[in-house]
Amino acid sequence: MADQQPTDSPTFNNLNAIFVTILTIIVLVGLWQIRGIIMLALAGMMLAILLSIPLRFFMRWGLNRIVSIVLSFTLGVLVVTLLSFLLVPTLINQFSVLLTSTIPSGLNQLFEYWNSGELYQQIPGLENLLDYLELDTVVLDTELVNQVIDQVTQAINRFSGSVLPLLGGVASVLLSTFIVLFVCIYIIIEPNTYTRGIISLTPLWYRDRMQTILSRIDETIRAWIRVTAVCMLFIGVSTGIGLALVGVEQWLALGVLAGLLSFVPNFGMVLTLVPAVAVTIVQAPNAIFIVIAIIVIVSFAQAQIIGPYLTSETMNLPPVLILIGQIILGVFFGFLGLMLAVPLTAIVVVLVQEIYVKDILGDELSSAKNIE
Repeated sequence: MADQQPTDSPTFNNLNAIFVTILTIIVLVGLWQIRGIIMLALAGMMLAILLSIPLRFFMRWGLNRIVSIVLSFTLGVLVVTLLSFLLVPTLINQFSVLLTSTIPSGLNQLFEYWNSGELYQQIPGLENLLDYLELDTVVLDTELVNQVIDQVTQAINRFSGSVLPLLGGVASVLLSTFIVLFVCIYIIIEPNTYTRGIISLTPLWYRDRMQTILSRIDETIRAWIRVTAVCMLFIGVSTGIGLALVGVEQWLALGVLAGLLSFVPNFGMVLTLVPAVAVTIVQAPNAIFIVIAIIVIVSFAQAQIIGPYLTSETMNLPPVLILIGQIILGVFFGFLGLMLAVPLTAIVVVLVQEIYVKDILGDELSSAKNIE
């Protein structure tokens, strides 16, 4: 009988390494192909954590999980219904005026100011700056700008459709929404099942540590939700009040828009400035600089004062990490990656701190602190 190949021979080890490498590549390629589904599942997980905040409040009063879920759902429906009666009609009317009349008129007027040189008279130093950048001879063509906007819109639609390439348009949006909602519902109903499943995938000796890591990730996401909600409310209310004081008629719609756009750090302020300036140049042209100052000051206060003050030790991300995370996740995962860049970056930081810094490097002191 021929001798069997020993399992510790160099040939066997090389074959084993090759097999593991090939299997790893196949798994990574498979995950990349379903990256859109993974991002939707992560969005569902974030939504579940958000909705579990009132759920935990009721459970602290001794109510069981099912009753708490029903109460939370009922409370949510009542709040949405109340807001719908109070704000939605006004918001729909203001957004309709903004999108169909005010913003297009404001952009056209802004182009005329640029092309005629009147904008130079209103903004001291602008002509010298444009001359230095060799942009003083640029003429804005309304039709060309509209074509660019249409192309960008079409590109965004095509890109959003790549999340679920077999479907497109409304069907893709509906299916994506159903995925997020069902993931959220399943996690809310039986969160411990999925937690135990993740822990069971780790070695026996590491399961206590994994429980600790998952708890810290949960705390980090909850901290992000609290900070984001307060910051969005602050930006929306402050911007709306400021625009109302300078005489902008659609102040409520622009305030809501500013609050929603602030969900995306670093880029929200830029996206808010465009419609705000376009509206102001039509309704209150003398207050353009005041409106720009309001948006910049409010965004600065949120980013440098309110946000850092509210952010607890469970989530203290430097701005540069947030920006890098947005760029990387935006490039690889599109708009949804950009939206979830902050919590996903925070999760990566937690994993690096807990697994690499503490468990591999053995640095207890550094891992106990967040990166500053």
